Amino acid sequence: MAKILLLEDDANLNETVNEFLEDLGHDVISVYDGLEAQEKLYESKYDLLLLDVNTPGMTGFELLKEVRDGDVVAPAIFITSLDSVEDLEKGFESGCDDYIRKPFALKELKIRVETLLKRGFFHEEKEYIEIDKSILYDIQNNALVIDGKNVSLGNKESILLKLFMKTENEVLSHERIYKHLWDFDEEPSDTALRTYIKNIRKMIGKERIVSIKKQGYKFIAKK
Repeated sequence: MAKILLLEDDANLNETVNEFLEDLGHDVISVYDGLEAQEKLYESKYDLLLLDVNTPGMTGFELLKEVRDGDVVAPAIFITSLDSVEDLEKGFESGCDDYIRKPFALKELKIRVETLLKRGFFHEEKEYIEIDKSILYDIQNNALVIDGKNVSLGNKESILLKLFMKTENEVLSHERIYKHLWDFDEEPSDTALRTYIKNIRKMIGKERIVSIKKQGYKFIAKK
C-alpha cells in the first residue's frame, strides 16, 4: 500500500492506470496538469510519483526538477512516448529513478512500481517506526511493541494504522479509508471502521486519532 501521485493528461490512460493501481491496494491521486501536480506535491507527501512528460501547464521534467530542488524525495517514474537517448538523459538529470515508455504493459508498470517501493517507507532497513517513546510499530511482523511487549494487530487494523502513519496530520475522508481497508468485492462498513479505530486508540492513545466531524479522521504524529 502506497500513496501515489499520477500525472497523465491522457484521460483514458490516466483512468486505466489509476484503477489498476487502486486494485493493487494503493491510494492514487490523479491529476492531468503539471501545475495541478505541483500543488498536490506542496500540499501532501507521496511514496511514489508517476509522471507523464508532455503535460499542460508544466512538463514532467520541469516539475520533478523543481520539487527535487525542494524537499520532495519520493521515487519517481516517468511514463512517456519520448524514446531518444537525449530525452532519457534529461529525465534522469531532472531526478527520476526509472523510465517507462508508452505503450507499456500494466504488469511491467506493477514490477517497476513495486521495485521502487521496496526502497520506501515500510521497506527501509529500519525495523521499527516510533509512534511514541513507549510505542513502536514492528514493520516486519505487523505488530505494536508497547512498553517492550508485542501486541498483535488484526489485518484491517494493521492496514489502517499504516495508512495513518503515512498520512500523519492529514484529514483522511471515510471514502479514502474505505478504499484501503476493503477490496472492491467487499462491502465497506462504518460500524467496523469505528471498531478498528476504537481498538487502535486503546493501544496507542485516543488522542492520536482525532475524529473530524463530517470529514473523517486525522492521525496526530508524536511530538
